[in-house]
Amino acid sequence: MDKSKHFFGQSVFGQLISLIDDSLITWVIKRYKADHYVKKFTTKDQLICMLFCVFGKCNSLREVCGAMLGLKGKTKHFELRHLPKRSTLSDANKNRTQEVFEFIYHGLLKQYKHIISDSRIRDAIKKNVKIFDSTTISLFQDILKCVGRKPTSGKSKGGIKAHSVINADEKIPHMIWYTPATTHDHMLLSKLALDPNTIYIFDKGYNDYKAFLRFSKGKTGFVTRLKDNAIYEEFEELDIPEDIHSGVIKDEIIKIIVTTEKGKKEKLKLRRVAFWDSVGKRLFIYVTNLFDLRADLIAALYKIRWQIELLFKQLKQNFPLRYFLGDNENAIKIQIWCALIANLLLMVIQKTLKRKWAFSNIVSFCKLHLFNYIHLIRFFENPEKDWEKELPDAQLSFF
Repeated sequence: MDKSKHFFGQSVFGQLISLIDDSLITWVIKRYKADHYVKKFTTKDQLICMLFCVFGKCNSLREVCGAMLGLKGKTKHFELRHLPKRSTLSDANKNRTQEVFEFIYHGLLKQYKHIISDSRIRDAIKKNVKIFDSTTISLFQDILKCVGRKPTSGKSKGGIKAHSVINADEKIPHMIWYTPATTHDHMLLSKLALDPNTIYIFDKGYNDYKAFLRFSKGKTGFVTRLKDNAIYEEFEELDIPEDIHSGVIKDEIIKIIVTTEKGKKEKLKLRRVAFWDSVGKRLFIYVTNLFDLRADLIAALYKIRWQIELLFKQLKQNFPLRYFLGDNENAIKIQIWCALIANLLLMVIQKTLKRKWAFSNIVSFCKLHLFNYIHLIRFFENPEKDWEKELPDAQLSFF
């Protein structure tokens, strides 16, 4: 019998864990003193357990700890030294700071940046294009305040809002802040760094004239949508060249009165572009401080914003972010960081492959074969290899 060439001396889970450099884990443990006064269940043990939860889509402490009991003899390649009890894992998620996992995530992002980056957008615009948005994750307890009406049962649910910044050419969050779901989105605009070589793209929910003034003074570009009730003064209508996309209806300079924090009123000059989407049959009104770009390019830049919506959808559909293993803020953040780490590792696998695979298919395969000894890259490049056999010259006839 022919021997399969897909089988490998390391499990699928072991191959995924091996993408995390031990030196990164060692360094972060020293920085945050994460293993001080720890007898058995180390930071690496906790990371492996939480990644097992994410890849295996486990929904409870009992499910994680119970499933890991059957891993005897299969943990050699990723050095799991201590199988936790439910109380041990719960206490670790509560007490070990989530900053440890945040740092591991950013370390991996820096390590694999050359694999997941695509410089085509940056080369075309000659600037870094960054997308800023948030997504709300519902919680089953009132741990962090959530928005909306109070249910008739009287039991309030909580919600955590993840504010994320992604590079348009990476599709992986490189800056994340967590707040209660009640926090308004525009409050986080102050955290965005001013940079003349950067363009920020965000939805109209972030409309904040003070932030627009700050961006303009810092020579930092932005593109967003203008609210329907916005008050402005039409200053100058610009000509629309013939070679501009036919969807551009109007291109003009407007002025908006901005009241600063000191109570002083300043006039802010912006550009307003009206664009008709013939496919969706919708009118979009964009506002920006980019006066040198073509009007249709402004519309194209805002269209890139959809990438962050796809990222949020990818995270929520493929990783366990409906049920959390802890009822405290630190445990919730740790689980979200581990979901982001898993997402990044699988993105590295997807980008490494020459053959195109849907991300959800890669996630499903890893879950089904988590502890099978299959070489990930070889299998994804030619999954039918072991089943491709030459048909016999003469086949049996049943008639």
